[in-house]
Amino acid sequence: MRPVIALLLVLMPASALAAGSNAGFGMGGRYASFDPVVAQYNQSGELFRIEGHCQSSCTLFLGIRNVCVERSATLLFHAAHDRSRNVSPLLTVHMLDAYNGRLRAYLTANRHMDTLEFHPISGADMIRKFGYRECPKR
Repeated sequence: MRPVIALLLVLMPASALAAGSNAGFGMGGRYASFDPVVAQYNQSGELFRIEGHCQSSCTLFLGIRNVCVERSATLLFHAAHDRSRNVSPLLTVHMLDAYNGRLRAYLTANRHMDTLEFHPISGADMIRKFGYRECPKR
């Protein structure tokens, strides 16, 4: 059994072992780095913390069923884009699907997901305005 666990740890991206938080993912990136982590945490049911800076694809972690947000976090939202930095409505829908209904409605009503401009929302507002769960104290 131990060789199997060791192999899985070697094959898993180091950032995916970030102790249940967005550490190492805060600056965003390609979906291929984020979607497997979302799937892993949705399968395990483990708590996943969003803390500190979380921009772009990092916000996909809001799609984890057992996600919490620290009040001091800052999440930055914008439209998704292709490799040439052209706004992609299809990829943007993928991001919007990760968010709860209140956040999705707010972002679309205010056209925050139409451009590449960052639109920050504090962790405190994510909890108070959009109903995300506050992280337990450590």
